Amino acid sequence: MAEQLYTIPVNDAFDADCECPLCLMARDLERSAIEFTMGPSYMEDDNREMTDKLGFCPKHIRMMYADKNKLGVALMLNTHMNKTNRELKALAEKDAPSSKGLFSRKTEKSPVVKYIEELESNCFVCQRINPVFDRYVHTIFHMWKKDSEFKEKFKKSKGFCTFHYGILYDKGSQFLNQQQYDEFREALNKVYFDNMYRVNSDVSWFIDKHDYRNKEADWKNSKDSIPRAIIKTEHTIIEE
Repeated sequence: MAEQLYTIPVNDAFDADCECPLCLMARDLERSAIEFTMGPSYMEDDNREMTDKLGFCPKHIRMMYADKNKLGVALMLNTHMNKTNRELKALAEKDAPSSKGLFSRKTEKSPVVKYIEELESNCFVCQRINPVFDRYVHTIFHMWKKDSEFKEKFKKSKGFCTFHYGILYDKGSQFLNQQQYDEFREALNKVYFDNMYRVNSDVSWFIDKHDYRNKEADWKNSKDSIPRAIIKTEHTIIEE
């Protein structure tokens, strides 16, 4: 299959010696999005308008703060907070107390609560990452159908974290016909469970190695088993 642009990051991730290729792709997208956000683009009016409106999730604001560009973080936080304070204050002032009595029960959320819930569900960085990541997932199924080499690469991979295993399990039925999906699900289950057992076995030996009776025994593959197990069990991006 002639490699097209959108297949490159997928192939690269499955070629890498990692515990979850989808975590690796997500990590690369995340790095790129943080670099974009903290680069000169934060001074552009269009991007500043979006960061003011959307804000950032807790994870990504901490990653931005870890960046060298502290002034950029300060400017974005300042204008975002100005906007939030202005709009929330206006909503709060309009949200007059109910005239039905002290103990009457509201059946509808106030505009203030709706505003905050919408704000909490948005993140400028996440919105840059998610559409591209969705296309990567689509590409996996496209390559499964069209590229026999990729299919074998998939089957020989080290599996996936539980979070991304669930995504592949769910999305497969949307992009594959029943016969294709049955084959894919069988391969997905095998590669996921085989490698979960492998990593968990390494963790078990890491625990047993701390028993004084195993003091002189070889560590085998257990020394880095904890970070690998974290990758498998949590939707967390960890340097490998």
